[in-house]
Amino acid sequence: MISRIDLRGDALPEGPALRDLLPRADFDVQAALEKVRPICEAVHHRGDAALIDFAEKFDGVRLESVRVPAQALTDALAALDPAVRAALEESIRRARLVHREQRRDTHTTQVVPGGSVTEKWVPVERVGLYAPGGRSVYPSSVIMNAVPAQEAGVESIALASPPQAEFGGLPHPTILAACALLGVDEVYAAGGATAVAMFAYGTESCPPANMVTGPGNIWVAAAKRFFTGRIGIDAEAGPTEIAILADDTADPVHVASDLISQAEHDPLAAAVLVTDSVELADAVEKELEPQVAATKHVEDRVVPALKGRQSAIVLVDGIDEGLRVVDAYGAEHLEIQTARPQEVADRVKNAGAIFIGPWAPVSLGDYAAGSNHVLPTGGCACHSSGLSVQSFLRGIHIVDYTKDALAEVAHHVVTLAEAEDLPAHGAAIKARFGWKVPESK
Repeated sequence: MISRIDLRGDALPEGPALRDLLPRADFDVQAALEKVRPICEAVHHRGDAALIDFAEKFDGVRLESVRVPAQALTDALAALDPAVRAALEESIRRARLVHREQRRDTHTTQVVPGGSVTEKWVPVERVGLYAPGGRSVYPSSVIMNAVPAQEAGVESIALASPPQAEFGGLPHPTILAACALLGVDEVYAAGGATAVAMFAYGTESCPPANMVTGPGNIWVAAAKRFFTGRIGIDAEAGPTEIAILADDTADPVHVASDLISQAEHDPLAAAVLVTDSVELADAVEKELEPQVAATKHVEDRVVPALKGRQSAIVLVDGIDEGLRVVDAYGAEHLEIQTARPQEVADRVKNAGAIFIGPWAPVSLGDYAAGSNHVLPTGGCACHSSGLSVQSFLRGIHIVDYTKDALAEVAHHVVTLAEAEDLPAHGAAIKARFGWKVPESK
């Protein structure tokens, strides 16, 4: 059901050579880019009319309006299962606790007497959030996007989610209920590339946004790439991933269940076990069979994901080699199930989020750990972070120098300007001192 890659014996290669040995899904955003281009251009030129036409084409429903009526959010919350509401409220509470601690304070550095640089943090003015609605419904993604934006102080927050024919063209009611719980009342029935284009260009009903965040399929990722430079984005999210670094102390029942938990997202989802224990590898393979048979979404998601080239059991000589492998892989979600998981986790360099020990599965992080589940995929954890309050803030430097403070460094500024053959830069300094640069003290 899942392949093996044996990296024991020979010395592991470095850098890209090691990454090339590891499993990864095919996810060609560049190829999808040209297919979303006409969609984005249509939204640019035709606005809401294009959104309505694309909803009929892609979602099978003819909308009267793209904007979701406020009453629909109220009704969805009223009809929400009390147990689901309680779970969403607890997820929101925990996410706020974590993300509130990420706020940045204004800080002033006194560089010299009379010369200071202050860094202030300013939230993005308007953000468009995206909540997928394809194979599954993700109210948790509403929380993971909205909470850090709210805690950052973003004043204008809108959310888009695909229209659902079975709900009269509205997004899924659980999505709407989550929005109501969060106080996000500007919601649009728009999916995929059309939603990103709506936020990027703006339409008759939706003002343009400065930034778009949220997970989605390849069309969402391609649309984000299309608008790079026009709007800010969180990431070009690819298929979800779990990597588990485990030794012979790990419980194969836990490991198998966690691999399956990510495989059920999508046939391209990646499930990777890295271990130095052949016994554990054998036990996990054996355990996968009954657990897969007992779960849902077997033929359309779980089995294709586990059998795909993106999933594998990777055998290594020891935990040190395993660490090199998971750092090269840079997983979205990394579980450490070893004898001393905290010590191992402290040595990890590349991961979107790390889950330590047998009682912190990825499922916890998806919903109620307090951490964010919008995380870098496709190896991007080697240079990018997950969504946070910081994602929605901009650092602005405020430079404040007196005449004496400028005079003290003026000769250096003029020297560097002339070294770069930019004499007007130096002249801007000289003009303030009667065209004669003060001597350094």
